[in-house]
Amino acid sequence: MAKQSSKQRASERRAVVERMKREQKARERRRNLIGGAVVVVIVLAIAGGVFFSLTKDGKSAGTLDAGQQVLPSTPSGATTTQVKPSTVANPTDIKGVVAYNTGDYPGPGKPGADALAHDHVDGPVAYAVTPPVGGPHNPVWMNAGVYTKPIPSERAVHNLEHGAVWITYRPSLSSSAVGQLVDLFKKQTMIAEPQDGGRSNRFMDVSPWADNTLPAPIVISSWGYQLEVPSPDDLRLQQFIDTFRHNPKYSPEYGAAVDGIPVQTGGSPALNGSSQPNL
Repeated sequence: MAKQSSKQRASERRAVVERMKREQKARERRRNLIGGAVVVVIVLAIAGGVFFSLTKDGKSAGTLDAGQQVLPSTPSGATTTQVKPSTVANPTDIKGVVAYNTGDYPGPGKPGADALAHDHVDGPVAYAVTPPVGGPHNPVWMNAGVYTKPIPSERAVHNLEHGAVWITYRPSLSSSAVGQLVDLFKKQTMIAEPQDGGRSNRFMDVSPWADNTLPAPIVISSWGYQLEVPSPDDLRLQQFIDTFRHNPKYSPEYGAAVDGIPVQTGGSPALNGSSQPNL
């Protein structure tokens, strides 16, 4: 009996091992089937999303959530007319940069009536430079990012004061060129905003100008500096960003945030520049 019992136990062990092997293979088959199904679903979802993004509004930049964006509110009231700032020597090696008199906040420049003012005004501003590179602006800035419609200059200028750069383009610019500008935006590093609850932001605004009166197909601006370029392929765009974006040498209010404003006032961009959503 003992011998039979030993054989029986060995047979039972083999049966258990075989059952475990069968179950393991079955689990692997199920995982493969499920994994394959998930991959198919993901591929279909991505394809559908890409199709939607490419066909929505007929633009290659359709990956932007333009349907959900909220434009920053436009100031109303008495209009302030800006005194045209004088120009000064270009302090950089970026060919074509126009430098304006920034006074002593920060330099280069000199105090005076023809320097860029920092006044806070509640109403609209008639800017002397298109697009503006500084001057009177609204007391409340805007939430930085990519917008698919024109944004209020009075709020964008406040972002420039905080160290942002602003890319504007003619509404006639091709959708593929706009897509390249969006890709340029996405390439930029996030910059910490320790004074704004641990957020970070790209410190960039991208938006179309209201009409084709923009002096070039694409214009990039910072506080006191501006560059006109013919296309998004121009390497000077990145040079400008690297030089002026969030630079204490050129940002009058270096360290201040360019987000954190309620969307009813500061807007919600089609492509957010902030690491956290604005409420």
